[in-house]
This record gives sequence, C-alpha cells and structure tokens, in this order.
Amino acid sequence: MAFRWWWTKPLAALAGSGRARGQSIEGQAAQWLRGQGLILLERNYQIVGGEIDLVMREAATIVFVEVRYRRDPRATRAVDSVGARKRQLLLRTAQSWLAAHPEHARRPCRFDVLGVEGEIDQLRYQWVRHAFDAGG
Repeated sequence: MAFRWWWTKPLAALAGSGRARGQSIEGQAAQWLRGQGLILLERNYQIVGGEIDLVMREAATIVFVEVRYRRDPRATRAVDSVGARKRQLLLRTAQSWLAAHPEHARRPCRFDVLGVEGEIDQLRYQWVRHAFDAGG
C-alpha cells in the first residue's frame, strides 16, 4: 500500500501537472527561439483537431514551430517524433492561422521542429529548420 496516494489523486490533477510542465517547456522554448532572433507572434494557436505550439517570425518568414519534449532522448528523439498525421494537422492549422491573419498570408512560411531534451532545469535544444514542407 505504499503507492496508494497515486490512486487517490484525481485524474484531472495528474493530467494538469503534465500540461503545466508542457506549458513551461513551450515558454522556455519560445524564449530560446527569441534569443536566436525570432519574434513570437502567437502561442498555442488552436482549431478543432489541431494546434500549433508557436507561431514566430524570422525576418519576413512566418515560422510554425512544433515543440517536442523528451526527458530521456534514448527512446525516440523529439525531432523524429513528428509523423505524417501530425504534419497534416500542422499544415491544416497553419492554413487556418494564415486565413485569420491576412496581413501575413503572402509571406513565405516554413515548418520547424524544436526538440527539447533533458531535465527541466537543464534543457537542450535541437532546432530543425524546414523540418518538412507543405507537401508533407
């Protein structure tokens, strides 16, 4: 019965802690990318069935960033974890964002993946620019 506390916690509380950690990591990722010269336009843009973690601008280019966190990179590297289905959802969500922001609709766009690995106080970043294109 040493682990009874685990089962007595409400499920929402368990899910919330992961969400809070994810928000913190995305915030740190946005800050790191700002340090690389990008400008944050929006965080967590959502439509039904899709979300873009970060929408940023680098010079004239709109950059849609998928942030992927792995505490232990030995299993699957964070940057390798964006499959075909996720790419399609990102593309559809990006199209929606551009439609909602017509002032940016004619700008060049790209999709980046920012792999974040390690413990929360010692994060390492692997930035893959042009991780995939609109063709998938």
